[in-house]
Amino acid sequence: MRAAYAVASDPTDPRSALRVGDRPDPEPPEGWVTVEVRAASLNQHDLWSLRGVGLPADRLPMILGCDAAGVDPDGNEVVIYPVVEDKADPRGLSLLSERHPGTLAERVAVPRENLVRKPAGLSFVDAACLPTAWLTAYHMLTTRGRVADASSVLVQGAGGGVATAAVVLAVAMGKRVYATSRDAGKRAKIAELGATAVEPGLRLPERVDVVIESVGAPTFEHSMKCCAPGARIVVCGATGGHLATVDLRRVFAMRLDILGSTMGTGAELTALLDLLVEKNVRPVVDSTYGFSAVADAFARLESGDIFGKVAVDLLH
Repeated sequence: MRAAYAVASDPTDPRSALRVGDRPDPEPPEGWVTVEVRAASLNQHDLWSLRGVGLPADRLPMILGCDAAGVDPDGNEVVIYPVVEDKADPRGLSLLSERHPGTLAERVAVPRENLVRKPAGLSFVDAACLPTAWLTAYHMLTTRGRVADASSVLVQGAGGGVATAAVVLAVAMGKRVYATSRDAGKRAKIAELGATAVEPGLRLPERVDVVIESVGAPTFEHSMKCCAPGARIVVCGATGGHLATVDLRRVFAMRLDILGSTMGTGAELTALLDLLVEKNVRPVVDSTYGFSAVADAFARLESGDIFGKVAVDLLH
């Protein structure tokens, strides 16, 4: 079967470690099934894997990809939840493509319990964009950020998958949403999504109840200054640097919660799918590539000039 996989690691030129070609068909163990993949999407996780982060040499070659939608052996259209229980991992779980072959292939083996029904109203490409970035944003907003109790949300660094998803979801939930970007073109696109777009570091018209933070050091001070009393700053990454300065006086004086967050549960993925159908919301897709152009999809992701998700359509 066709697959996109890592054959080495290269911290400085990750795409040099990428290959696209034939790999053996999956052999699912007991309790697992093989899904015919119809669409997949890329994440920064895939580039980190090619750099060797979390993917040591003894697991190579490894098929990449965490996210996909396809058809199960019974003919059902499904979305794949990418988190696998894994006793061999110190965390007790792993993502597809870390210890088990990933989704950037014509077929992938997954635990049957990881299959979530795809709503008829969502295309395979739309559904394939959801399991990592959009689920992460949903979990940050709902479970960690308790956005149901909030009126306003700040999303730092909108443009990438998680931050853009957070903007769309918070708007769909009826919140006042502010989002930052250094790029004027991205700020215009943020405004089209229903949020107020601002340059990084600028004062907001109000203090917010929830901050979605994935940038880290360059924006964290601004995130804290924008918080209302009792606000939650939810952190899922640090793309701009992980050594942020925290003014502890502001933390205790404003009674702030600083919360770490990763991914979400299978039940939350189902709830996310239901929300998108109910609100008639679709993921923001930056670009879609056929499988023969998957190397170009990786180049697009690595460019950093994306707005939304980079998807791979295996039907084209």
